[in-house]
Amino acid sequence: MNLIVLEPPGAGKGAQSQKIESNRGLKQLSTEGILRAEISSDSELGKKLKPIVDADQAVPDDVMVAMIEARIAAADCADGFILDGFPRSVGQAEALDAMLEERETRLDLVIQIVVDKEAMVNRVSGRIACEQCGNDYHEILRPPEFEGECDDCGPTDFIRYSAESPQTVRARLTMHHETVAPLIPHYRDRGVLKEVDGMGTVEGIAKQIEDLLDRVSTAEQS
Repeated sequence: MNLIVLEPPGAGKGAQSQKIESNRGLKQLSTEGILRAEISSDSELGKKLKPIVDADQAVPDDVMVAMIEARIAAADCADGFILDGFPRSVGQAEALDAMLEERETRLDLVIQIVVDKEAMVNRVSGRIACEQCGNDYHEILRPPEFEGECDDCGPTDFIRYSAESPQTVRARLTMHHETVAPLIPHYRDRGVLKEVDGMGTVEGIAKQIEDLLDRVSTAEQS
């Protein structure tokens, strides 16, 4: 089974992909990981990619699709893959479609994890950590037992990461929505798009995904 997961920042994509990988034997493939592996290999392509990645510039679509093709041909993807971080545009989706069709490889499912933007801002931006031991808390969802005290260290200062300020989280979610929105009709028209409610617990979201994968597997076998 081959999947794409479209998931906004803060919705626990890593945890969900790892659960799918563990339960289903599929290989999670992130574009970041593919690029990092190519650069680390010190190949000619890796040498060309390093300054592009270091400068935070976009890797050409044809190069990215070629690397994905090489990666899904590896033995550890024999049972299927979970593609994370690609595509990010309709052009990339069309290039991916063409490559998979040429390989006679089917894309079985595109999972869109849907969240409430403001609720997600509150969930992510409320995270704090003990300055001494690094224990994670949430001001509303999981506060320390006593205000101003770490459960392990006692009285302490708490860190709020600037990358998780409400303004930053809101901007990241807006960017994600603008990126994903054009992909929704593209995959819906192909009959592979399914939505999952991303506002529950990690376990609850995982259960929704497992039920969805079961239904797809049953449909393919019938």
